[in-house]
Amino acid sequence: MITDYKIEEILPQRKPYIMVDELIHYDDVTAKTVFEIHEENLFCENGEMQEAGLIENIAQTCAARTGYKTKLEAGANETVKIGYLGMIREMQILRKAKVGETLTTTMEIKAEIFSTTLVEAKVEVAGETIAACEMKIFLTDKTPEI
Repeated sequence: MITDYKIEEILPQRKPYIMVDELIHYDDVTAKTVFEIHEENLFCENGEMQEAGLIENIAQTCAARTGYKTKLEAGANETVKIGYLGMIREMQILRKAKVGETLTTTMEIKAEIFSTTLVEAKVEVAGETIAACEMKIFLTDKTPEI
């Protein structure tokens, strides 16, 4: 487990929009996060996280990897950059996650060209894959306004 950061230091999102609790793995091409779903989550309805919440969780897993990499390479005082989803392809949502479940989300970089990254990602609950997709993410020079 990675413990040398606070999640707010590596994500451009702010509460209540944060959909990642911890970055638990990081390397040159992959990252893994965990996120426990609570009833008050913005994307929860009738005890389930809606599809948009799963997509946002995947995108924030990618952002956590990028933010952590930035902190490692540029230093603790460097501000993370804002990224935008450019494409979601082959999205499969096999089931919605329920309140009280913990998402484990893994992303792997397939290609990086300039400020564009193509990733494959999957979301699991207790080892069961509940969602998977490819995403294209564009990193900007913008930083969050705090």
